Order: sequence, then structure tokens, then C-alpha cells
Amino acid sequence: MKVLVTGGCGFLGSHVCEFYARKGDEVISYDNMTKHELERTGFAAEEARNYNWDYLKSLGVKMVKADVRNLEQLLDHCEGCDYIVHTAAQPAMTISWEDPLLDVTTNVIGTFNVLEAARKLKIPVACCATVHVYGNKINETLKEGDKRYIREPEGIDEKHPTLEGTLTPLHASKAAGDIYVKTFIDTYKLEAASFRLTGIYGTRQFGGEDHGWVANFSIRSVLGWPLTIFGTGKQVRDIIYATDVCEAFDAFYRTRKPGIYNIGGGPATAISLLECIDILEEINGKRPEVRFAPDRHGDLRYFICNIDKAKQQLNWTPKIMPREGIEKLIDWIKDNKHVLIKEEK
Repeated sequence: MKVLVTGGCGFLGSHVCEFYARKGDEVISYDNMTKHELERTGFAAEEARNYNWDYLKSLGVKMVKADVRNLEQLLDHCEGCDYIVHTAAQPAMTISWEDPLLDVTTNVIGTFNVLEAARKLKIPVACCATVHVYGNKINETLKEGDKRYIREPEGIDEKHPTLEGTLTPLHASKAAGDIYVKTFIDTYKLEAASFRLTGIYGTRQFGGEDHGWVANFSIRSVLGWPLTIFGTGKQVRDIIYATDVCEAFDAFYRTRKPGIYNIGGGPATAISLLECIDILEEINGKRPEVRFAPDRHGDLRYFICNIDKAKQQLNWTPKIMPREGIEKLIDWIKDNKHVLIKEEK
């Protein structure tokens, strides 16, 4: 099988490339290698950006530096592929307010181009949306000490209204991509899926304050840097380890049941920010220094997704629980400090 992964050198994309490479498949990593997020982290941005490229190259992955916003390039490299996994994105809420043009061209035009390539070449495709498409109306009803800190047993499913509450350009762009997937399914009968992903974490994730909070907390705890919690720290998310998402992509390819799917850890992996700090203290033997700052515009205080549809339609279920996944991430960070810390000049 031949698989093209957009955003292949990003965190999730690199795991998808590795997943298929280790199965013996032919894999193309398609990535424009920008550093928009990395330049804001305080990490060694150049070394961090090249880390996944070098790692994938060592696995025999074909490396292509190109942009999903260029349809002609994309069509050329998709020719002959059996599957497209679209992970390329502008994923950060903060960057979306500051550079809405980057956000819309990457998340809307980029996703449209991937779907158009899949349509023209008759290739099944899975795309990455986000649970942010549901909006954050729940923030308006949650007050200190109430439901924000309660694990709802069923979570929010795909029938829940979308784009509720205070919106940012990221909400709009990711929801537009999600709608385009459904449109291509309905109009062109494309074998496509849109995965509304919850908080993904894992090795090779260079998380900063803009995106990737579990990795950001983990990296800072290992390096001894202070970390910032925006809000009370009691915000709850269900999180999911990267390899479980790879299994979901593969499940869609095998089942070919087009549609919109919540892909997350579900109630079993629900964790508050402060509970994550407790796990880091347990693993590292030292509590990280935590600073608190006000909520940020558009942030979601509470989300647990219902993953029953993916379980039933794709025969998929996540396997890795937070304690195990965070420990894997910590071990990787300890082995790769040189990629994170800038050298003094």
C-alpha cells in the first residue's frame, strides 16, 4: 500500500508515517516545514523542526517538502497512492487570532485541495478536524465549583450542535474543513472521514503554550522550567495518545465507512490540568513550578467526547491511558533534551 501523509513531519503526521512504514507500506511525508508554532515555544526551533524529518527519513519514508495550499503539487504526489491521511493544519487558537489569513488558507484551502485531489484520483482520505468545532458555549454556563469538574458519563457526541459560544478564526476554519468533508461525501460519494480530535499527545510533540498542553507541561517539568495554566487548572479534557489516533486512521481505511467521527479518549481518559500536574510530580519525583494566568479568548474549559460512533462503525477503541502515555512522553523528553534547549552563543 502507498500512503501520503500531509503534515508528515508534524507531531501527529510523523506518528502516522511511522505507523505505516513499520507495517512495510510505502509512505510519503508531505510537509512545508514551517516553524510558526515552534518559534514561539522557547525550544531550539531549527533542531526541533528537523527532528521528525530526520527520524522519518531513517525509517525509509519518502520526504517531500511541499505545501497543501498548492493543488498541482499535491496532485502530482498523490498520483498512485492508495490512501491520504491529512494532518497538515494551523492548529493553534492564538495564532488564528494573530494571523487569520494563514489560518484560513491552511485549514480551509488546504483541506479543500486534499479533498479535491482525493476526488480526482479516487483515493480514500481521512482528515483532521477538532472538537473545537463544537465551540465553547459550555463556558457560559459553568461557574467555579460546578459541572466543569464533573466527568459526564456519556460525553458529547457528533449530533451535538457546533460553533456555539465565543468563536475564533480557528473555530471557523476547522469547522469549514469538517463541512467540506461531509460535502464531498454527499456530493461526490468520496470515501472520506473527518476526525474531530480531542487533546492528542505523545512522543515527538514539541508542545508550547499555543498548542499541545500535555507535551508543554511535560517538557517544562523535565527541563525545570515554570509552566503556565490559563484559568483555574480544573478544566477537564479527554486526551488521546498519538498511536491510538493512528489506529483510528487505519480502522477507517479498512472499514471505509465515510462520515464525521469523534476521535478521543472518551470518559476513560478525562483529566484536569491539575491532575496532569499530579501525574508529572509522581513520575518526575518533583512538582513543577506552576503559574496561573487568566482564561484566554476562545479557550474551552470542559470537553469529553463520546466515541461510541467510532467504536461501532470503525471497530476502534483507544488503548493507552493517561499515566502510561505521559510516562512514554517523559522518557522521550529525557532522551532528547538537546532538541529542546537552545545552545548559548
